[in-house]
Amino acid sequence: MRRASLAGVLVVVSLAGCKPPPTDNAAARVSLIAPAEGPSAPLPSPDTTRAIWASTGSALRLVYGVPGEPVLLALECLDPATPEARLKITRHAPADPGASAILALIGNGYIGRLPVEAASLKGQRVWEGEVPALTPEWDALKPEREATVTVPGAGLVRLNPSPLPMALVEACRGEPPVPVPVPQVETAPIVMSPIP
Repeated sequence: MRRASLAGVLVVVSLAGCKPPPTDNAAARVSLIAPAEGPSAPLPSPDTTRAIWASTGSALRLVYGVPGEPVLLALECLDPATPEARLKITRHAPADPGASAILALIGNGYIGRLPVEAASLKGQRVWEGEVPALTPEWDALKPEREATVTVPGAGLVRLNPSPLPMALVEACRGEPPVPVPVPQVETAPIVMSPIP
């Protein structure tokens, strides 16, 4: 009996030895051909040396770009001065249908990660997202220093400092405008000399 069970084990072990060990050949059978449709080629970062923020026909919408060239970025307030107030940011760069991403807004000590997705605008797909106006990361747009906006594949857009975007953010939040202090200039008293 013992001899029969030992013979059975030897047969099983010898049969297992007939199978070759796994190799990389299995991976070679998988198709390495790229799918017909994939993500679009990445865009270079635009030159924003002369870019400016400009108001539009709406008091609650700003655009950013080089005068005379297509808009690079738009910022719009929806439902201003309410608990539902939000800012819609649009990166005017091609977006693949159904795509979604994180737009990075960086500046003035803030890093905002804003969800955006492909949206149709005048027959083109662009990156667009809405984020509550009270989100503190909008303070990246303060005019003290430049900020940047990036979306994967759409290059980096440098935002030149301007008071306009932060004024829009504050108006959307319902914050009263901050008065600009007028500097007090101290002058020496004028002494009138008698006319001889």
